[in-house]
Amino acid sequence: MDTILSIQASAAPIVRPLHILYAEDLKQLRDFMGIMLGREGHTVETAEDGLTALERLGNDLQAFDLLITDHHMPRLNGLELVRCVRATKYAGRIIVFSSELSEDVNEQYRQLGVDLILPKPIFPVTFREMLRELYAGETI
Repeated sequence: MDTILSIQASAAPIVRPLHILYAEDLKQLRDFMGIMLGREGHTVETAEDGLTALERLGNDLQAFDLLITDHHMPRLNGLELVRCVRATKYAGRIIVFSSELSEDVNEQYRQLGVDLILPKPIFPVTFREMLRELYAGETI
């Protein structure tokens, strides 16, 4: 019995179901993340660019627990999106994915209080672990 309890206590916490908005201009990545996160029990809405994501957030700032954004997107890039979102009362977390960011751009994201900056490609196992760490205090 003690062995079972210690195994359960050391298991990684399960992330509560999240409502996620994912802004990414590549349809294949939007589809992949939607499937991957959906299998984890999360609800995912996608936007093909930063402006569409901002419009969706503007409809209901409290509707999303997490905003995931690419950096390089048309109409409104990730940095512009995060700046606009931070000017609102959005209380959710923000993760940035990008294949290439300069140190200057990384620093701008950090100054805006982004929760995580992750390089592409990100593997599903790694991303799940990052979510567990990000939401560790909110286990179910």
